[in-house]
Amino acid sequence: MSGVKSSALYSGSVPMGQKVAFGIGMLANQMFPAALGIFMVVLVQGLGFPPWLWGIIFFVPRLFDAITDPIMGFISDNTRSKWGRRRQYVFLGAVITGLSFILMWQLHIEKGIVYNFIYFMIFSFTFYLGLTIFSIPYVAMGYEMSNDYHERTRVMAVAQWIGQWAWVIAPWFWVVIYSPDWFDSPAAGSRQLAVWVGLFCLILALVPAIFVKSRPTADEKDYEELNLKNIKKSLKSIFKSFKEAFSNIPFRRLCIATFLVFNSFNTIAAFSFFIIVHYTFGGDHGAAHPWPTLHGMVGALCTTFITIPIVTKVSQRIGKRKTFVISQSISIVGYILFWWCLRPGISPYWILLPLPLFSFGIGGLFTLMMSMTADVCDLDELNSGLRREGIFGAIYWWMVKFGLAFAGLSSGMIMSLVGFNQDSSVQTHTALTGLRIFYSGLPILGTIIAIAIMWKYDLSEKRANEIRVKLEERHSLQTESVEA
Repeated sequence: MSGVKSSALYSGSVPMGQKVAFGIGMLANQMFPAALGIFMVVLVQGLGFPPWLWGIIFFVPRLFDAITDPIMGFISDNTRSKWGRRRQYVFLGAVITGLSFILMWQLHIEKGIVYNFIYFMIFSFTFYLGLTIFSIPYVAMGYEMSNDYHERTRVMAVAQWIGQWAWVIAPWFWVVIYSPDWFDSPAAGSRQLAVWVGLFCLILALVPAIFVKSRPTADEKDYEELNLKNIKKSLKSIFKSFKEAFSNIPFRRLCIATFLVFNSFNTIAAFSFFIIVHYTFGGDHGAAHPWPTLHGMVGALCTTFITIPIVTKVSQRIGKRKTFVISQSISIVGYILFWWCLRPGISPYWILLPLPLFSFGIGGLFTLMMSMTADVCDLDELNSGLRREGIFGAIYWWMVKFGLAFAGLSSGMIMSLVGFNQDSSVQTHTALTGLRIFYSGLPILGTIIAIAIMWKYDLSEKRANEIRVKLEERHSLQTESVEA
């Protein structure tokens, strides 16, 4: 496989139409987890699942999802096709994920917790398999769109800007699902809303498969064969590539920092609903409406209109590493303010105060990290002679998804640990204080460790450009050799 040409579609600027088409796929890619974060609350608040069982439901399917990611990355990297390496998988994954999301939420409280648990788990596996088939090739598409250091950040900024609307829209699902004027129960609300969400995301996810350009790979001679006879060899190649990619020090720093920031955020993400309803408003769901929704929506709007534009411009001036450190430091201030702003006896508008600062955490994370991963793929090509965006994307998102699995399990365990009672409308002071401590403290701890890890990240703009020059020289020599 040595000597594989760079798969970047553009050497410089990427047309805005291509950026938008890729970004629409990001809206689907983020809408699925955003919607799940809302819908999953129904399992506890609407269907009576105990928190520990809720944690298992979060953990097991996502662990399966994380295991399949490297395999999908290998398949995507080595696919010979007139459509290229990615598009057909993005199309198939979109269909599987959208339809399985609909089926996953057809739950009825009268069938009991055991039946609903088994039913949900079965379709969760199907959903996450579809998400792997979609997301791994989709993310690799983005890495391949340009070989320009700053254009990669702009591509990811456009995608993240569009994708953030998922987090603006999704909080309103709480309003829909829990509205007694529309549905008899939260379970009924989730069943019907899942149909619309699943179909909407399916359509969005098809856009990059249809409209994002790719290079034909039907005539590639250096790819691994993809067939049943070679499955053992392929698996060995997968884990060898996995090991080689993770031995790349800058990439390892990106993965571990992402795991820490994203995992700690997702562990406590669902707690905002419980803290606002049970602590700020004393368990009065009517009085709490619509503050959990506004909390999520305003945070996403801050990310969309404040964080992403600022992070994109600042990174072009001072570099990606420094921008990461600054943006994550700002988010720590937001997490500290949550302790004082989400409490009873003050104006509920205080709930919104920390959000512009808090939004720099996740908003800055993915805008920068996905761009930096594309830079790492160039470094890997320089060292190995291979273009392995699929493997690197798979490993990076493996860390994200394993983080989600671990976060889901941790959420349920924390709720059980602090004594949260899903059957009670009034929670104890001990339970609520415990949730609040974890809500602010865990993300602060994770972010501080992530900053320390990224402090010595050394793939700067200067070094990235030097790598590009060496790669172009190598490609020119290879072309001359073939022509001779």
